[in-house]
Amino acid sequence: MKPFIKICCMASREEARLAISAGASAVGLVSAMPSGPGPIADSLIAEIAAVVPPPVATFLLTCRQDADSIIEQHAVCRTSTLQLVDFMAPAELEKLRARLPGIKLVQVIHVGGEESIDEARMIAPFVDALLLDSGNQKLAVKELGGTGRVHDWRISRRIRDAVDVPLFLAGGLNAGNVAAAVAAVQPHGVDVCSGVRTDGKLDAAKVRAFVAEMGSGPVF
Repeated sequence: MKPFIKICCMASREEARLAISAGASAVGLVSAMPSGPGPIADSLIAEIAAVVPPPVATFLLTCRQDADSIIEQHAVCRTSTLQLVDFMAPAELEKLRARLPGIKLVQVIHVGGEESIDEARMIAPFVDALLLDSGNQKLAVKELGGTGRVHDWRISRRIRDAVDVPLFLAGGLNAGNVAAAVAAVQPHGVDVCSGVRTDGKLDAAKVRAFVAEMGSGPVF
């Protein structure tokens, strides 16, 4: 089965349409972040999400870490999925689940060493899926995605084998390496931002090449 493809960092309705027409299963909409590419205003996220046709999923990327604040943000953005790019305590995840029962929760794990496996095992029971990325939450200015860096896929595969929820793989993917990444990790889906952009703009040729490598996958 070919994986679900999420194309992230949408900057406009036009970019979302391009991604969808190329075969994306989901689009990512980045809200305010401490660093990294692609943040747009919550009002624009809402505009883009409103024109994305089902069954294509819309992911709100948020770095907020408390449920009440995320619920308030989601009330504006109205996406189908929340992608939580910083650590969330299980109690806050439980609150999100209770207050937003129809919204899927995807927790990002920034893959480092053995501690990433332990974190994934701990968080998996509280979310619908995990997304493995290459950020660094320990820096003075946190990196929470969009780094363009590949992490250790051997650790990612061990996480995949350790949890019972779907797994998305991100971090430095492009048309040249995504097939190898999927072979190594066997994720449910893949997530790409910088690998399909040129000078910060979504590049139709790169999108088509990426999707051609993997095809269009199942609905999450």
